[in-house]
Amino acid sequence: MNTFKSPQKGGMTDEMARVAANNTARQTDPEQDADPFHEGDSIVYAAHGVGRVEKIGMVDVADTVIEMIQISFPGNQMMLRIPLAKARKAGLRKIVTRDIVDKAMTVIKGKPHVSKGMWARRAVAYQEKINSGDLIQIAEVLRDLRRNVDSLDGSFSERKLFEAAQERFVAEVAVLENADPAQVLENLTKTMKAA
Repeated sequence: MNTFKSPQKGGMTDEMARVAANNTARQTDPEQDADPFHEGDSIVYAAHGVGRVEKIGMVDVADTVIEMIQISFPGNQMMLRIPLAKARKAGLRKIVTRDIVDKAMTVIKGKPHVSKGMWARRAVAYQEKINSGDLIQIAEVLRDLRRNVDSLDGSFSERKLFEAAQERFVAEVAVLENADPAQVLENLTKTMKAA
């Protein structure tokens, strides 16, 4: 009969931490070498939105040296550290190109998709699109919920999802265009009203 030994109380043992740190230190990301991150770059982290690379350096974790990337998110006063080898897999990417913003604006101008499904399921799907960090998917959320632009129609959760998508979209476009977020929001609102 096989029995499983549970780790010591407190979760991870020192040996487990060393093994995990060694595995992370050995990993490399081929995409990273093709388009590396640099200190001062504006980036997008799928779960948190637009941030800035503060520091890239070596950190000693469980007697293993790992190259880490430190990102700050000024919008929510958060600092995040990710092993550089896992940055892309974790959802970290550079700011989109003008080409992708134009495609996203075309999506926003399109006809909203009306779904007859339960709101709870649609809300989960919208949240997943927002958290994907993909500007085109965020544009789809804006398109489908744009009736909330200037009205109080819809539920509280619908309005919150719309505002979250709008905030992510505006933040990334503002960084790309080196523009004031308020101006980008005004232009986006005009575009959605005209659609």
